[in-house]
Amino acid sequence: MKVGMFTDSYRPYTSGLVRSLETTAANLSALGHEVYIFAPSYPRYEKEAGVFRFASVPSPHSREYTIALPFSLNLRSTVRRIGLDVIHVHSPFFMGHLGARCAYRSGLPLVFTYHTMYDQYVHYMPFARGLSRRIVQRFLPNFCNRCDVVITPTKIIRDLIAERLRTKIAVVPTGIETEEFAVADDDWLRRQYGISSETKILLHVGRLGKEKNIGFVLQAYRQIRQKHPNVCLVLVGDGPERAHLQEEVRRLGLEAGVIFTGLLPRRHLVDSYAGADLFIFASTTETQGLVLGEAKAAGLPAVAVSALGAAEMVNDGVDGYLTPLSLPFFAEKVLLLLENEPLRRAMAERAKLEAEKISAPYMARKLADVYEEAVNCQAGCSSTAM
Repeated sequence: MKVGMFTDSYRPYTSGLVRSLETTAANLSALGHEVYIFAPSYPRYEKEAGVFRFASVPSPHSREYTIALPFSLNLRSTVRRIGLDVIHVHSPFFMGHLGARCAYRSGLPLVFTYHTMYDQYVHYMPFARGLSRRIVQRFLPNFCNRCDVVITPTKIIRDLIAERLRTKIAVVPTGIETEEFAVADDDWLRRQYGISSETKILLHVGRLGKEKNIGFVLQAYRQIRQKHPNVCLVLVGDGPERAHLQEEVRRLGLEAGVIFTGLLPRRHLVDSYAGADLFIFASTTETQGLVLGEAKAAGLPAVAVSALGAAEMVNDGVDGYLTPLSLPFFAEKVLLLLENEPLRRAMAERAKLEAEKISAPYMARKLADVYEEAVNCQAGCSSTAM
């Protein structure tokens, strides 16, 4: 099967969505399918076979992110030349809208993955955020109902949006490349940042943006450190809130214990998961929380705020803990695992087992089944119409 994926972000930009695309495309290709990516261009991107870049302009909110200009005189002829069977859009905006138009005009089934709770990101709008939220909340169901299939990464998100949609919904999480964690260097993190073997490491991976609720993580860390002084917090990632968060660390007097790594190459990100003692996560806007799945694959128990997709990625009391958005409850569960090593190790083993349930090859097969059903359904409808 030949699949065209339209996305508003792609490498060299780094995000959970980009990681999802990379993983999905690689595993579909391993199954014998052909995947073509339609994405924005960036100032420094490498040309790749099967990746079609569109002219773009810098985002006003991030120097690393670009916004595609979704126009091309050659798109329809390119789609015909490739012989696409299905179009899969990963955004309802810019490139996603272009992909949807292309699907309609080419008579191809349209699949959309609901990666993000878009109405929770309007703080990036320069003005009229309340109005923007209402527009997004009205626009999204309309877009979804024009698709043949909407994919959600978790059942919780499916249930949340189902009453507003008429179209088919399929639950297919982003798969985890469990094999790469089996060869991780679990001492790299301590060597790289001079962390002693006696110090416990709390790890957070994610974009340094308001939606990730990292201010809550810092407040929780301050409480944890008061009762368990020999613990550090490693924040992997970058984003528009970095300077503000660094100032908050200074204000809280936590400079000696908090490490900002910035963006890491993939191999060292995997090493960081493997080298930490506990993963902590407080975002309340995730549709899945891919980093929680990666933590499990590394055998890293997690303490996370119970919200949306994150609530489905952590099995409470099995491979970590879910807590309300409450500093005392959150800090209590972190301290429990820091101070009870047999419990932490038991959860670490169960985390690895749970990660296998969402392995990337298995999820790619599920996604291929969704594509095949969409193609067959459209062929059947076309035949009936004739």
